Amino acid sequence: MRITHIGGPTTLIEIAGVRLLTDPTFDEPGRRYAFGLGTSSVKLTGPAVPVSALGRIDAVLLTHDHHADNLDDAGRALLPSVPRVLTTVSGAGRLGGNATGLAPWQSATVAEVEVTATPSRHGPPLSRPIVGDSIGFALRPPGADAVVWISGDTVFFGGVREVVERLTVDTAVLHLGKVGFGLTGPVKYTMAGRDAARLVAQLKPRRVVPVHYEGWSHFHEGRAEITAAFPPDTLTWLTPGVAQEV
Repeated sequence: MRITHIGGPTTLIEIAGVRLLTDPTFDEPGRRYAFGLGTSSVKLTGPAVPVSALGRIDAVLLTHDHHADNLDDAGRALLPSVPRVLTTVSGAGRLGGNATGLAPWQSATVAEVEVTATPSRHGPPLSRPIVGDSIGFALRPPGADAVVWISGDTVFFGGVREVVERLTVDTAVLHLGKVGFGLTGPVKYTMAGRDAARLVAQLKPRRVVPVHYEGWSHFHEGRAEITAAFPPDTLTWLTPGVAQEV
C-alpha cells in the first residue's frame, strides 16, 4: 500500500490498484470556518498536493461532510468529478448524486477493495445530535485477512473497541490532535495521544500512521505531544506531499 498525506485528514491511499481519497480539503490557508454553536477554527496550512495533481480517483471516503476541516469548499467542488463518494447515511442524504451512505459495519466495494464503515463518535457522550454523524473506514484488499483502518474523527469510546474486537488491523490511520474549543472548555472532539496509545495497545496493528493533528487552530496536540504518548518507534510519520510505502 502507498499513502500520500496531503494535509489534515486528507490522504491518497493506493491499495490493490485502487486509488482512494479521504476527506478532501484543498482550500488555501488563512480563512476562519464556523463549526456551529459559536465554535470556529482557522486553516493554517494549505494542501501539499493540488487537486490538479491528484490523478485518477476511484472513490472518496468522507468521514463526515459537515465540518470544513474534513470537507472544505474546494473538496466539495471535487466530489461530482469522482465516480463514487462513500460517507455517512445522513451525509449521503445531504450530498445526493454519487454519494452512498454507510451505517457502521455496512460495506461497499470499490473495484476489488471492500470498504466497511466503522463506528465513530466525534465528541463526548450524548453529543451526536450536536456534532453530527461520523464514521471511519476499514479497507480490505482481495484475499486479505487484515485491513487498513481509518479511524475518522472520533474520541476513544465503545465503538472503537468494537474495531479491536471485530477486525485484524494491519495499518491504523488515526485522526488525532485533541480537538477542542475555548467555548466548550476541556471537552475533546478527537483522540489525544494518550487515548490513541491505549487504543493501539489493544489493537496491535503493524503500523500506526497519525494524520489530522496539524494545519488548523483547533488542534491542541501536535507531533511532539503525540510522539511522547507512545513507546519509541511506534509511529510512522508521513511527509506531506510524498507518497510513502507502508
